[in-house]
Amino acid sequence: MKKIAIVTGARRGIGLAIAKKLMTDGYTTVLCATTDASRTEELMAELNRMGEAYYYRCDISIPADREQLMDTVLERFGRIDVLVNNAGVACEVRLNILETTPESFERLMRINCEGTFFMCQGAANRMIACQKKGLPEYTPRIVNISSMSAYTSSTSRGEYCISKAGISMVTKLFADELANYGIPVFEVRPGIIATDMTAVVHEKYEKLIAQGITPIQRFGQPEDVANCVSAACSGLLDFGTGTVLNADGGFHIQRL
Repeated sequence: MKKIAIVTGARRGIGLAIAKKLMTDGYTTVLCATTDASRTEELMAELNRMGEAYYYRCDISIPADREQLMDTVLERFGRIDVLVNNAGVACEVRLNILETTPESFERLMRINCEGTFFMCQGAANRMIACQKKGLPEYTPRIVNISSMSAYTSSTSRGEYCISKAGISMVTKLFADELANYGIPVFEVRPGIIATDMTAVVHEKYEKLIAQGITPIQRFGQPEDVANCVSAACSGLLDFGTGTVLNADGGFHIQRL
């Protein structure tokens, strides 16, 4: 029986690296993002040379999109083994917290935090239903991708930090509730990762890394995050449900 993994925000960057890694781990992988499927044909042709992958358009901030994604996957494959909540957005304009707008705050919370919460809810209820059916080799897991910004102050994008801190609590809540069902939930916190999202501040981060802001003095790569997700999905960490995996070059280490 093939195991099915859903990865949100998977068209590029960290999400795409996660999807590729789960494919090499043997999962049939469902990628989703807000891009129309017609614009992903070349990417999907590449992925299907590696294994079995599918793409569905989904905006996780829209309830109907979330429900349709889950229902479509269940109807087609009969199971959801892994959900990786990677989809998220940055601030459209970086503003100091004394200037940021309700519109920006609401956008970040709606997509990053609310979207992640209800993706967890939707997947969890369907995973529980699959358990009751007695599916073979069924050990579902959920992995949420947050950020070192979940605990690090950045006053020029406070709403982003708050949305990522919210994901940390979402992970704790679902890890607590789903422990009763044997469904582990994990959080992966990327640090300074070389992606399109960080490209606009590449020089700033390059200088900070050279100055030693991270013990491992290099940019993280999407594959570094993907490896943490793979570890969370391996089964070896299941007794540590709620565990945070830091993919940050040691940034989380408090140093003198």
